[in-house]
This record gives sequence, C-alpha cells and structure tokens, in this order.
Amino acid sequence: MTKVFTSVHPFNQEVIAEYPVMDSVAVDVVLQRSEQAFAHWKSVSLNQRCDLMLQMAQTLRNQQEALARLITLEMGKILKESMGEVEKCAWNCSYYAEHVEYMLEPEFISSDADESYVVCDPIGCVFAIMPWNFPFWQVYRFAAPVLLAGNTIILKHAPNVTGCALAMERLFLEAGFPEHVFQTVVIDTDETEHIIAHDIVQGVTLTGSERAGSAVAALAGKHIKKTVLELGGSDALIVLRDADIELAARVALQSRYQNAGQSCIASKRFIVQQDIKDAFLEAMLKGLKDLRQGDPLLSETTTGPMARIDLAGQLHNQQNASVKKGAQLLIGGDCQDANYMPALLDFVKPGMPAFDEELFGPVAGVISVSSVEEAVQLANSSRYGLGASVFTRDMDEAKMIARNIHSGSVFINALVKSDPRLPFGGVKKSGYGRELSHYGLKEFTNIKTVYIRE
Repeated sequence: MTKVFTSVHPFNQEVIAEYPVMDSVAVDVVLQRSEQAFAHWKSVSLNQRCDLMLQMAQTLRNQQEALARLITLEMGKILKESMGEVEKCAWNCSYYAEHVEYMLEPEFISSDADESYVVCDPIGCVFAIMPWNFPFWQVYRFAAPVLLAGNTIILKHAPNVTGCALAMERLFLEAGFPEHVFQTVVIDTDETEHIIAHDIVQGVTLTGSERAGSAVAALAGKHIKKTVLELGGSDALIVLRDADIELAARVALQSRYQNAGQSCIASKRFIVQQDIKDAFLEAMLKGLKDLRQGDPLLSETTTGPMARIDLAGQLHNQQNASVKKGAQLLIGGDCQDANYMPALLDFVKPGMPAFDEELFGPVAGVISVSSVEEAVQLANSSRYGLGASVFTRDMDEAKMIARNIHSGSVFINALVKSDPRLPFGGVKKSGYGRELSHYGLKEFTNIKTVYIRE
C-alpha cells in the first residue's frame, strides 16, 4: 500500500488532501531530470532567465488569492498574512531579476597577472529542505537567486504543506521555466541521505530546527557538499529606559505574535530595563487584549492556530515548565488542539525554557535588567544568534550595542525582518551561510579565479 502525506487544516483538523509518497525509483528519475535540465539551463542567457523570473513574479500576483488560501488551509496563518507572503515572494523574484546582472558582474582584481578577475559560475543541482511556517517565502527567497545563477533545484518540503510544494512546481512551469529546472519530491526523511549523497546534487540548503540542521550538515559533510543552514532563533528585543515604549511594544507584539508566533526571527525574549518595565507591560497587555485568536479565514481574526497539535502541546509544556520555575503568566496561554491563546510571561530568567529554549509559538517572556551591560549579556546568553532588536533614542549607544550582540542581524527601533536587499542568516546554533542580497546569490556558485598572462 502506498504511503501518503495528509494535509490537515490546523484550525478544525479537517483533512484537505492526501499525497502519495514517492519511492526511490521515482526519486532517481527526478535526479536524472535535474541533471539534464542543468545542462540546458546553465547555457540560457542571464537576460532570458531574468525575463522568466519577472514572469514568475507576475504569475504569483495573478494567483495571489488562491495561493494564499492554500497556505492558510495547510498551515493555519491568517489569510492577510498569507496574502502578504505571496506578495513578498513576487517582490523577491522581481528584485533579483532587476539586480542580478550587477551582482554577477566579473570582479577585476589587480595582481601580477596581465588580467585577473573572479566570476561566479553555477554549480548544478541544489537540494532544498524547507519548513512549513512560511511555505512559499522560505522557498522563493533561495530559489530566485539559485535559479538566476544558473542552477537547478530539487525541493523537499515539510509534509504538512505538500500542496504548497506541488503548487510551486506548477507555478514555475506556468511562468515559462523549462521542465525539471525546479522539481518537488514528496519523500520520507529516509530518502534524504540518498539525495544528498548523489553526485548530481552539488549543494544543500535547509531552513528548520537545530536538530534537523545538525543531521543534514553531518550528511552533507560526509559527502562533501556545500550547505547553508538557517535554523532556530530566540531573538532578544532590548528596551532601554529612553526608548519610545509605545513603539517598542507595538513592534514586540507584531514580531512575537504574527504567524501565530511561528517564526525563527520573531522576538521571543523581551529584555527591559527595570524602571520602565511596568509601562512596557501595560502597553503589551493592552495590545494583547485586542488580539483575536480563531479561524484564519475570517477577516476579524488576528492570530490563527499553530500548524500542528503536537507543536502546540510542546509549547504548552515549555510554558508550564517556565511557570513552575518562577515565571508568571500574565495573560493567555490556554490551548485547545492547535489553537493557542497568545501569552505573555513575566519574571523570566536563565534556567527556564522560556529563556533557554526556542518557544516556537505565541508565547513571549519578559526579563528585567538594571543596566545596558546586563541587557547585552543576557541577549548573548543564548545558544542561538539569528536576530535581535534594540529600542532607544541614543543612536551612538544603539550602534555600540549592535556591534556587541552576537547575531546575524540587529535592527534598531524596528522590526527584525528578511529583505531581499539585505543578507539574512545567523551564528551559533542558528546556522551558517547567508540568504538574500548578493551574499545569498553567491552561496551556491563556483567563485572562480581567472588569471591571464598574455
């Protein structure tokens, strides 16, 4: 009997669709087709690739409502957020199509040669392992630059968003891309090593958990394949005594509770100077009381369900364990299946899950500090280092703090977000390598030196 992946709507657990899982024979066909597609695709002119990527942007916009509904049904985010995700994918495609020629220009370098320069050539097939929390964005943010560089892609998506994965394969064909340049495989985890080990695959990119990243990095290292890993995060949001408290609270609410809190770069630890903590909590609680958790297809809903019941249960356990260790639950925290009421914990300290672990859902923790130095020390007291934000009116101090925080990005008086114009990635257990901007474009290229003596 053929195994299937089942898509379930997180809000009411209704079965949406079932998808047969591919066997190893089917996977080998995909690999061979990717190799054949690369032989053609790498010779297609950059101008032609850019035209196709612009067409992809238009295709996404033309189907935005239907694609957004598919995202919402499969992983539960509110429809407004799903619409925004599709639009962001289209923007990313347009941005790279409009700027990639400049990014890939040869870099001429003076040396003892008559002429020496660096070019970035495609490497072949890139295997992508992607998560469910931003089922389209996570794919398009790497796919646009990887394809424009001349590579091909095989995607293994999370099983609960298989419909999204197959839709993306269809979209590339509808936008005019050659067959098999972008392919989706519907496979079990045990097929992953076979794909990574195959000579056709030249690189692996993964966005996911620390555990998944460690396993894939070990496999890729064994087979000497380049990897980019974007893993978990427990981002600090630092609020200093001179900050605009209303702004800090508004950004904290958006960062922590959008996408039902299921974002690697969400602010999860609110580190607040003691003398303004009460004012910050007041602003936070006011905003939290206005949130409406419920059916993600309804316009009045602000917070949809979590993607799966087991994930909600895990978060609830982390919340309750933190309370047992001394944290105080100020609001929310009730859980019904995958529906989780947005929650805020006070008196969070190191040694509690709310501080030490990644809470991947709508629960935030407040930590009070007496000084800037203590705030930075606690921000860095994490195994993760994806992003951070600082709220203060003192720009000199803010810039100093930014240089002293151990993370891939620091946003001052602003929401941490990914942007195709800026490099994105982390340090420590948050992974390595970069996506987006020209840095992300070049991760899966052969950065080749050409040295000429006439």
